[in-house]
Amino acid sequence: MEKKRILITGGTGFIGRALAGELAAAGFEVIALTRNPGTSDSLFGPGVRSEKWDGRTAVGWGLLADGSLAIINLAGDNLAEGRWTRAKKARILQSRVEAGAAVVEAVKAVSQKPEVVVQASAVGAYGDRGDEELDEFSLPGKGFLADVVRQWEDSTREVEAMGVRRVVVRSGLVLGQGAGVFPRLLAPFRLFAGGPLGNGRQWFSWIYLGDEIRAIRFLAEREELSGVFNLAAPNPLREKEFCHALGKALRRPCWLPVPAFVLRCLFGEKAGETLLAGQRVLPKRLIKAGFEFRHPDAESALKDLLQS
Repeated sequence: MEKKRILITGGTGFIGRALAGELAAAGFEVIALTRNPGTSDSLFGPGVRSEKWDGRTAVGWGLLADGSLAIINLAGDNLAEGRWTRAKKARILQSRVEAGAAVVEAVKAVSQKPEVVVQASAVGAYGDRGDEELDEFSLPGKGFLADVVRQWEDSTREVEAMGVRRVVVRSGLVLGQGAGVFPRLLAPFRLFAGGPLGNGRQWFSWIYLGDEIRAIRFLAEREELSGVFNLAAPNPLREKEFCHALGKALRRPCWLPVPAFVLRCLFGEKAGETLLAGQRVLPKRLIKAGFEFRHPDAESALKDLLQS
């Protein structure tokens, strides 16, 4: 039987690498699109092929979408790196919009359309909403990040008019080893200097990396599912509650809060929209569709992360 092909933009990123490995192990033909295919080959195990793309167009790779199962669009400039200068903010937005345009271009060019386009997004779409419970039907928020996410989601909307099923995955903070936010959270606790950010009352919506990967595959394979899905564990915590859970798992104190004004001095606008903001996000549509989280609570996720 011929393997079903899946293309992943942003395949060399934190989530992309894990997703590519999972899909290849499951027997799919996996193609990771990257600007540096030669150097990226060492990132992947057997079964994953890398192909060059420029992040803006379908030149050189677009025909690979013909007859494919899915294009999974994860590409975008890293939000967490550096201060949000005017140039950085332009790169954050431009990289996402251009990647989406490249996916649309590829879908337009092929006669046998992909079965599904999975579009990455983030819970930042909801803005900073205090204690409000947020599901997939909640109104969008305000601010730079919410505006970026709106345009990111819209960047591939056009494929729906071509008859292609589209799934938008709004991810919480993805916790995994080696990269992403978890090593940054871990570092101060290792030094006995862990503590909440600001007053710690902001909501912390998170998801274990393994559940993130399983959920993306679940949504790609379920032909009846489309639209927006929140990829966040069903038990969000306030940031200070998560810190206490992490300290307990490490047998370290959670006692040294980082004042909000320090964070604003260090990170500027980014602090106000990420570190000090929060969303109380619930994955209602994902659970209703039948997805089961392996790590629905922070305690089990942290235990597994620290054991590994």
